[in-house]
Amino acid sequence: MIISNNKGQIKTLEAFLAVVVMFSALIISTTFSPEANPNNQKSLATLGMQALIKLDVNGTLGKLIAQENWTSLRESLTVLLPIGVSYNLTVYDDQLHSMNNIAISNGNLVGRKVESVQYLCASQSLEPQHYLLQLQLAFVG
Repeated sequence: MIISNNKGQIKTLEAFLAVVVMFSALIISTTFSPEANPNNQKSLATLGMQALIKLDVNGTLGKLIAQENWTSLRESLTVLLPIGVSYNLTVYDDQLHSMNNIAISNGNLVGRKVESVQYLCASQSLEPQHYLLQLQLAFVG
């Protein structure tokens, strides 16, 4: 009676089954994952306000606006807001004149149900400046 070494074949079969299980779990999780609810506008306002507050906690928001660093502001909002949320930010000075000369946006809001959030921000410089931010948000789908 000859016993052959089947350890290599068993390890290969085990690895193949592990890949099948992982792939099946991925397919099932994407199929049954909850989608963004476009009717849930309160969550959009909450997401927008939380993003602005996170930027303003240590004075970063006021500093970016005072420096007119619109690119960094756009990149920060893109990181803080979840994928699937499109936004447009307009910054106004204390005379309510639009300050940003380029779009602070990550997509087109036309034809979508838009929620708007307003936020008052101040710079932390020797002569503090006040800014009004209007953040428009919509789910993309």
